[in-house]
Amino acid sequence: MTSTSNFRQALREAKNEAILGPNVIAKALPYVGGGLILTALGTFGGLNVAASNYGLFITTFWVALIAQIALFFVASGVANKGNSQAALPLLATYSLLTGYTLTGLVAIALGTSGVGIAGIGVAALGCGVTFIGARSIGSNLSEADGMALTKTINLGIIALVVVVLAQFVLGFFGVIAPSWLEIGISGIGVVLFVGAAVVDFYLLPRAYSDNQYLSAALSMYLTYINLFIFILRLLIAFNRD
Repeated sequence: MTSTSNFRQALREAKNEAILGPNVIAKALPYVGGGLILTALGTFGGLNVAASNYGLFITTFWVALIAQIALFFVASGVANKGNSQAALPLLATYSLLTGYTLTGLVAIALGTSGVGIAGIGVAALGCGVTFIGARSIGSNLSEADGMALTKTINLGIIALVVVVLAQFVLGFFGVIAPSWLEIGISGIGVVLFVGAAVVDFYLLPRAYSDNQYLSAALSMYLTYINLFIFILRLLIAFNRD
């Protein structure tokens, strides 16, 4: 879904414009796929580092996380200007760093009985099925329904981010959410990002011109990587002791 920092502008443009970029999603899709492949490679590299030198992994994880956050804003700004040559290597690096920072979650999934590599496959398959359904539904939304769904999903995701950040901070103090709460948070996350996938097919052609395909690719990438994360979290929560 369109990143929060660009959402308000995109929403204003969508209200006042018809289709700005009729081909922007088609042009973005190869880069979404490429970004997801790079993310998988980043996670694979992280798992290898963690297995060989866990102390080194912890240090590099924090470096990667800080770099990932900073790079998101830089890459997003460059992509919004339609400067594809400059934005592409930034987005590729961002995808690799995202994969590296996902190493911990994937490692937990691999070590959780009932999840493992099969659960990771289920999460990936869930993203694929969502894409197929979202493409059909989102492309055919009316203006009224599309704007209403967009506002609802955006507000829901903002609330979800607040909850997840609170959960992250509490985790530092050893406060672990009980399984029922983790299931609830993860389930809501799955529903919201399925909705975000639908919104992408409605909003992106109205918010971005065809030459801003990398901005659209980043938006869709964020939707599916977050959907993958919350499906995987939900599977782990269901199978946690």
